[in-house]
Amino acid sequence: MTDDTIDLDAYFRRIGYEGPRTPTLDTLKAIHYAHALSIPFENLDVLAKRPINLDLASLQKKLVADGRGGYCFEVNALFAAALKALGFDFTTLIGRVRWMSPEEVDTARSHMLIRVELPEGPYIADVGFGGLTMTGPIRFETGIEQQTPHEPRRLLPHHDGFELQAKIAGDWTPIYRFTLEPHRRTDYEVASWYTSTHPSSIFVQFLIAGRPQEDKWISLLNRDFKIRGLDGKAEARKLESVDEIAEVLATHFGIHLTEEDKALALAPYFEQWRAMG
Repeated sequence: MTDDTIDLDAYFRRIGYEGPRTPTLDTLKAIHYAHALSIPFENLDVLAKRPINLDLASLQKKLVADGRGGYCFEVNALFAAALKALGFDFTTLIGRVRWMSPEEVDTARSHMLIRVELPEGPYIADVGFGGLTMTGPIRFETGIEQQTPHEPRRLLPHHDGFELQAKIAGDWTPIYRFTLEPHRRTDYEVASWYTSTHPSSIFVQFLIAGRPQEDKWISLLNRDFKIRGLDGKAEARKLESVDEIAEVLATHFGIHLTEEDKALALAPYFEQWRAMG
């Protein structure tokens, strides 16, 4: 294993993929779906104050060998490495998150996504947006509703580039805005460092985990565990201890924490989360 070579066999075992390895639209859709359902979004290392390393060797150890998840810069970088090994032509981009942000609130460029060039035209791929991760790529075409295995998506032109939206319970909701300027790993390392260390970042304050399943979404925000159906209806409950959070992470996200993980990433924050309600 080297810094610039992905072990495709190990990666495919991790996501349960056994299909073709040709750089086609069908392959992209299948790998995108398998990755999104297998590798969860989570920020436990940020809470534990561990460095987030974006070199490929570190990503393969954490997300593939150790069975963990990560946030957008990690999971989309791993996905991009797989696309490169398969021969896809793509560009990595960066966006400003608009999900649950009022229009008057400015947001930084803190989300990684991928534009893939195919004979059928360009597509947007993104396996790393928390509880609303896309489970399939969408055509880079504005103004039309596009189906994915989960919620419909659409792209709209915007003065800040383009805006991705998701249709949730019948309403269109902004997810993020982005431009087509290519970005490199160094750009993501700067954004990731800010995201994982700045005191105002939600990732250093809150536990965030998300994972799509075949017919539902599962998400965890601090103590709030939620299972949401594709119709928008949700079941939620509050978790009452560090051990209960760890159990949910293991059972529903496939993340098995050590006692050290719990002591560093959960215990220092639990009473604060309890006080928040």
